[in-house]
Amino acid sequence: MLVPRPHLGEPLALDLLNTRWISPDGPQDLLTDVDGLRQWLAENALTAPADEPTLRALLTAREAIANTVRDRSFDELNAVLDHGRVRRRLTADGPADLPDVGQARWLPAWLAADDLLRLWGVAPERIKQCAHPNCVLYFYDTSKNGTRRWHSMLTCGNRAKATRHYAKKTRSED
Repeated sequence: MLVPRPHLGEPLALDLLNTRWISPDGPQDLLTDVDGLRQWLAENALTAPADEPTLRALLTAREAIANTVRDRSFDELNAVLDHGRVRRRLTADGPADLPDVGQARWLPAWLAADDLLRLWGVAPERIKQCAHPNCVLYFYDTSKNGTRRWHSMLTCGNRAKATRHYAKKTRSED
């Protein structure tokens, strides 16, 4: 059974972070079992074994990515990256950079960590956590001036506006 996640479509590294979210029922985590792993792999068109070793590797990568974006702590991310490399090849379609990961269980984890490197190399300041105080989701800010604050204007942005409006209305009634 597919678990509906509140925010899809982010780059792979941030999508992995977004496998944890807060719902009206409390904290949620898609990656508590192999079924959740299977769903995440399918949502990201990744072919990898949906088994416990892959799940453990992916959880390791999720924590490493979280620690990198929150605390600027790089050792854990580099440890995940040590499980693979990019192999350059000439193919019928031209030059290609192909992931070369020794153990299949590390491929999704390595791809997510490598994706964070790509984002970091372009604009690390655009990797953001939603500004709503009750939201734990991340997004890559693609707005023209880099000032996006919410993972979604329809949910967290509107909630923040409604809260401000209510507070302003309550103050003016006093």
